[in-house]
Amino acid sequence: MFENLTSKLEGVFKRLKGHGKLTQQNIQEALREVRMALLEADVNFKVVKDFIGSLEQRAIGQEVMASLTPAQQLIKIVKEEMTHLMGDGEQKIHLSGSAPVPLMLVGLHGCGKTTTAAKLARYFQEQKKRPYLVPADIYRPAAIDQLQKLGEELKVDFYRPEAAQAPLEICLRGREVALKGGYDLILIDTAGRLHIDEALMLELREIKNHLKPKEVLLVADAMTGQDAVNIAKNFNERLGIDGVILTKMDGDARGGAALSIRAVTQRPIKFVGVGEKLDALEVFHPDRMASRILGMGDVLTLIEKAEVAFDAQQAKELERKIRKDSFTLEDFRDQIQQVRKMGSLESILGMIPGASKMAKATGGFDADGKKLVRIEAIINSMTPKERANYAIINGSRRLRIAKGSGTSVQEVNQLLKQYAQARKMMKRLTQMGEKGFRRGGMPFF
Repeated sequence: MFENLTSKLEGVFKRLKGHGKLTQQNIQEALREVRMALLEADVNFKVVKDFIGSLEQRAIGQEVMASLTPAQQLIKIVKEEMTHLMGDGEQKIHLSGSAPVPLMLVGLHGCGKTTTAAKLARYFQEQKKRPYLVPADIYRPAAIDQLQKLGEELKVDFYRPEAAQAPLEICLRGREVALKGGYDLILIDTAGRLHIDEALMLELREIKNHLKPKEVLLVADAMTGQDAVNIAKNFNERLGIDGVILTKMDGDARGGAALSIRAVTQRPIKFVGVGEKLDALEVFHPDRMASRILGMGDVLTLIEKAEVAFDAQQAKELERKIRKDSFTLEDFRDQIQQVRKMGSLESILGMIPGASKMAKATGGFDADGKKLVRIEAIINSMTPKERANYAIINGSRRLRIAKGSGTSVQEVNQLLKQYAQARKMMKRLTQMGEKGFRRGGMPFF
């Protein structure tokens, strides 16, 4: 996420830190480089112009020039302005009013509306709400079946349209069923088009006028950059939207859409999709996103993900095992499985300050998670006795484990070596006492 932009901005700030004292000239040079980095990231030209203007006004003055740490002060200003550009605070979905509250998802073909509807259903489930899915896309083949399948996976109820029902009729009938069923909200998955046309807008306006949704949310593909911004502007002018959900953010190395949409439309980004799985939806926090873009990580989101993924009782049991030096390969595998619940390793690395940079420099991190899958396969190929006592794993056992897991003896040896090192490190930490011991069941590998 934002890899190209982050890399360029880190280079600019590194050069700035090399100057003991900043002058108007080297600040102007830095701002020119920031401008170029943003334009190359496909940020809207007018947005870049206004952003650099705000930076210049604050940077060339007492706020930076008189600072004891001018480079750090300038970075702080960039972060504040970037946060402001994306919307300052978190913008929540409004669900006030009599249930079921309708939420309407709109967007073009291929932006990920149907999957996003399911992701939102899962999100609201976690908020202790009862969502109801209503498919109003009667044009795309299998769109209704896709939403039904996703709903069944989540155990979320779903309205099955009757033959020849028009989109508006589907929405009205779906609302009736949801009202009788006592649901808290309705998620309406509307039809898209390859491009915006009047027929689409007429249909969406008709649904909006009759259902009066609490919010109309545009689903846009972040990887399309300025196209996503123009689509958002068009939908807002012709239909009226209340917020944006940016999908495929995990594949967007530039970040132009995220940095431009609010400034162009004056509508906030509310969620971002960061993967294909149904739990890969994050609330959009402008300040945290600015930190990620500037290579500062996002520790708060990492903590929130860890709190969801790591079971408190398991963490307590793990602490007891580590203290008694009885941390087995079975426990090692359980830790890997819990880490994978938090999302891709690449997304986790992006939240740890400096980790992505270290990964590039050393090549030591498994960003795509394939290594973790292979480690699990190796441990699963061991007998319960071998998992409980790795010291009994001799040459012949290693060969059998490698064959059973579809890996090599070298990979088995490497895992056992990593595990032994992890045990030693944990033992040292426990000997250091409470201050040195890491609570929370976080993994050591």
